[in-house]
Amino acid sequence: MKCVAMVSLFLSGTLVAGGVLAATPSVIINAPADGATLDAMEQNKVDYEAVPGPRGDHLHVYVDGTETALLRQLKGTYTLDTLAPGAHEICIKVVNKNHTPIGVGKCVNVTVD
Repeated sequence: MKCVAMVSLFLSGTLVAGGVLAATPSVIINAPADGATLDAMEQNKVDYEAVPGPRGDHLHVYVDGTETALLRQLKGTYTLDTLAPGAHEICIKVVNKNHTPIGVGKCVNVTVD
């Protein structure tokens, strides 16, 4: 039974210095889906969850390459500012304490009508 538990831990994390198991950094955007069409007249929200890992500290939201928000919650929803009609890229990236992206993030492309 111990072997199964250890294998499960290794599959869900990363072994770091000293043999300590740390969660693998990741970002998931649950909504909107990639390719979704959003209504320009609605309050559009991003539903997300993230694991910052040992190098990450918090999250930044980017719309079309411009930082629009800093998120301290690792799971939740964020209401986007009004988006102009057309195509947009929405990204959430894990950043360190210096606000530098650590290379972990997720982006979705949406169209606003």
